[in-house]
Amino acid sequence: MKEDPDIEILKAKKMQEIMQRMRKQKKENIEKGIRKRDLSEREILLSYLYDRGDEVLNLAESQFPTETRAITNRIVELINIGEINRKISGGELLSLFRSLGLNVKINTTIKIEEHGKYVSFAEKLKQSKENDDK
Repeated sequence: MKEDPDIEILKAKKMQEIMQRMRKQKKENIEKGIRKRDLSEREILLSYLYDRGDEVLNLAESQFPTETRAITNRIVELINIGEINRKISGGELLSLFRSLGLNVKINTTIKIEEHGKYVSFAEKLKQSKENDDK
């Protein structure tokens, strides 16, 4: 049973549109890859980090330089081939390093708001102890 000629024409037009979109996407991906190669691997990774990700990367580099370089190279490879296409938070990066056996030490402080100012938790404990002793 033959299909209607109008349907054949519509199918051909649709196929042509799809092929044009695919060519455009391929061209954009190639240009995107070229732009990424112009940047250093560290710059590429930094562009994908947010929420203190740069701090985690700097601490990891200072504590485990060789291992961090190998891990960041692999992350950038995954970015370049499109396996990673979303931003990476500092917590996710820290979790990755720790899951790979790198116990990156992060300096943390707990601050409490008191009378419009932020006071460290240690300072707050000292104040409460002094008040209890009186």
